[in-house]
Amino acid sequence: MSDESGPTDNLAALIEANKHYSKTFDQSELQPAPTKHFAILTCMDARMDPYKFAGLMDGEAHILRNAGGRATEDAIRSLIISHKFLGTLEWFVIHHTNCGMTLVTDEKIGDLLEEDLETAVFDGETWINPARDASDNRKSGSDAGKSMAWHTFTDLNQSVLTDMETIKNHPLVPSHIKVYGFIFDVKTGKLTPVVR
Repeated sequence: MSDESGPTDNLAALIEANKHYSKTFDQSELQPAPTKHFAILTCMDARMDPYKFAGLMDGEAHILRNAGGRATEDAIRSLIISHKFLGTLEWFVIHHTNCGMTLVTDEKIGDLLEEDLETAVFDGETWINPARDASDNRKSGSDAGKSMAWHTFTDLNQSVLTDMETIKNHPLVPSHIKVYGFIFDVKTGKLTPVVR
């Protein structure tokens, strides 16, 4: 079933912004390999801008983002490619305070998705699906979410340490790659090192 509601304001704004951007685009000479030879694995949280908090310009680093900034199989795949083919030698794992992945469990995500696929609401204590009425024609949920690893966590320091170790111990990660861990504070913008 296709969406026939037409273009959204966000789509129109993206297209318009890109028209302006492409008129002044001057980075066609940049190479795919980052000039600072490092990669950052961090959360997709919209409050964080890795280019700003790390003082980066385009072309200087690889930025990998996912929910929680976790060292998932796909994140590690990208880090390995970043080193093997594009020469990165240092990787930074950066999680952050007030992360949504600490407010839910893998089990709860599976339960919410089984009930409903639409956006859940945080009620101040837990995530819930919004109430449905008789006229609501939303697609019902799926139990497929119960078989996925969502990589939720409760201990911020430990999640960084765990991800650092997961990366370092991966059989395809060379021992000379340096892996650092940090916690970004969403209220102050400061990075705090996480040490083993």
